[in-house]
Amino acid sequence: MGETIQSVERAAAILRLLASGPRQLGVAELARALGLPKGTLHGILRTLVHVGFVEQDAATGKYRLGATLLHLGSSYLDVNELRTRSINWADALAGRSRESAWIGTLHEGHVLVIHHVFRPDDSMQTLQVGTYLPTHASALGKVLLAHDPYGEGTRPLEARTKRTIVDPAALEAELDEVRARGWAAEMEELTEGEVAIAAPIKDRRGIVVGAIGIRGAVERLAADGRLNMEFVSYVRDAARAITRDLAR
Repeated sequence: MGETIQSVERAAAILRLLASGPRQLGVAELARALGLPKGTLHGILRTLVHVGFVEQDAATGKYRLGATLLHLGSSYLDVNELRTRSINWADALAGRSRESAWIGTLHEGHVLVIHHVFRPDDSMQTLQVGTYLPTHASALGKVLLAHDPYGEGTRPLEARTKRTIVDPAALEAELDEVRARGWAAEMEELTEGEVAIAAPIKDRRGIVVGAIGIRGAVERLAADGRLNMEFVSYVRDAARAITRDLAR
């Protein structure tokens, strides 16, 4: 195959080590593991930090994978493949919950709806595939934001209803909860009278590449003002099934 570029090989080795080891590693730990002089390592790390592939913790001086690299990795799975591999599970989720099922992915700061299954009744419904949902005011969006290395940033949070979270600190606290429990809910934050639940879809590397959820009337999903946890289990089961399928 001809000659390889040693500095690129070393950079790749650093990235693999940061991806497989503890969350953060110091220069001494990296040098020992890779058998590289600290001076050489410093030069490569500075370049990786400059392009966003690696970040340095200001307090500890240790290094971790950067947001740019994680964002590039999340685009590895083609949206069409995600939809194709998720359709059957979304259909099953709609049938089990008796509510509409949605699959979304992040696109330019919004949730792009890539699949929508109608609620299995005779009511009038509109297909939402290809539409955008606000990330901060939808359950799908909260899941995706919680696992997005770029986060919501400084973009203003528009109020869709009187319940929409518009305070950045409150949204970040909510996203912390989403990461901790593994699912998100939205109680009349996008549309009055509607509730939504969503959970993350991960690829074979454990990176969140999409979200699946259901949406329905508050009277059905949260009749007494509290979310019915049975519906949460339906959504999480579907998300785990798709994740397992993507890992094959």
